[in-house]
Amino acid sequence: MHPIRHLAAAVIAVTLGGGAALAQSAPPPAPAAPPPLSIDTPIEVLVSIPTAKAVLDADIPGLTEHPMYDRFKGENLRTLAPKFGGAISDKDVAKVQADLAALPTTVSSR
Repeated sequence: MHPIRHLAAAVIAVTLGGGAALAQSAPPPAPAAPPPLSIDTPIEVLVSIPTAKAVLDADIPGLTEHPMYDRFKGENLRTLAPKFGGAISDKDVAKVQADLAALPTTVSSR
């Protein structure tokens, strides 16, 4: 074979055989960390996390046992508080926010 044919054969072999390796995409990115828990997190999500439910139960007693819980559980505390006619004060909401922010952010806490 002529040297050019060897070179052409090598290029074809690398292109066909090594093309798969070259075409591999980068590994998928690591999953994004969940957003931090806050008064903007839906109440039902907070209740599903034992440590966050404990915050709600301590800071706003009776909220998670309220007779209309099923109607408002999809809302967040920021939008729900004004609908309670002052029963959930701005101070209560601020306390919940501070206590949620103080929770560990590890996956095991969720």
